[in-house]
Amino acid sequence: MANETFFSLQGQVAVVTGAGQGIGEGIAARLGQAGARLAILDVNRAAAEEVAGRLKGVGLHCDVSSAPSVQQAIEDVQRQLGPIQILVNNAGISGRTLPLWELEESDLDQVYAVNLKGVFLMCRAVIPGMLARGYGRILNVASIAGKEGNPTLIPYSSTKAGVIGLTKALAKEVAAKGNITVNAISPAVIRTKILDGIAKETVQYMVSRIPMGRTGTIEEIAALVHFLVSREASFTTGQCYDISGGRATY
Repeated sequence: MANETFFSLQGQVAVVTGAGQGIGEGIAARLGQAGARLAILDVNRAAAEEVAGRLKGVGLHCDVSSAPSVQQAIEDVQRQLGPIQILVNNAGISGRTLPLWELEESDLDQVYAVNLKGVFLMCRAVIPGMLARGYGRILNVASIAGKEGNPTLIPYSSTKAGVIGLTKALAKEVAAKGNITVNAISPAVIRTKILDGIAKETVQYMVSRIPMGRTGTIEEIAALVHFLVSREASFTTGQCYDISGGRATY
C-alpha cells in the first residue's frame, strides 16, 4: 500500500494515542502500511513498545491526561522522527457502567481527564507546528454515545460529546491557516477488549440499536481514519463521521 499513489502517507509522521492495543493499534497498522512513520503512544509503555516493534515505529509512554507527559512525548517524537503531520487522538476509557446516582465525582473526573482533556492537550501540543508548516491532519475518535447518549455511560457519553464540539471548534480556528483539517469519527460499538470492562447488558443494548445487527471491526475504523488523515481529504474539516452500522440517524 505504501507504493500506491492514492491515500499514500509516505514519509509523514503519524502519532496515534492509545495505540498499545485495540482500535489504536489497528489504526496505526493501517497508517504504517500506507507509508507513515509511526509514533505509538500509550500509558502502558510496554504495550506501546511491543506494538511499535511489530509495526517498525517508535513506542513511547504518554499519559494524555498529563500536560507534562504529553509535552515530553511530543518532544520525543519530533526528536526521533521529525515534524508531526498526523495526530490521531484515540486514547479513551469507558468508566464504570452505572446510573448517574450511583457514580462518584471521581468517576466523571477520571473519564474526563482521558477522553476530553487528553484530546485538548494533544491538539494543543501539535497545532503550533502544523500552523508553522501550513499542513496537518487531526482525527479525534469520538463515539455514537456522544451524539445519542448511552444509559449507564454518562461520563463516557458526555466527554465524547465534548470531543465532537472540540473538533468542530478547532477546525474553524485553523480552517484558513493552511491545509490543516480537524475531523472526528463516531463509531458504534466495536469488538475490542474495552467491551470486557462494560456490563453485558450495556453492550447488548448498544448492539441492539445497530440496524446491521453486529459490532463494527477495527479494520473498518482504520480504513475511514486512513482517508480522513490523507492529503486527498483536503476539503473535509469540522466533520464527525458516523461509522455505526446505520445506528445514527442524523
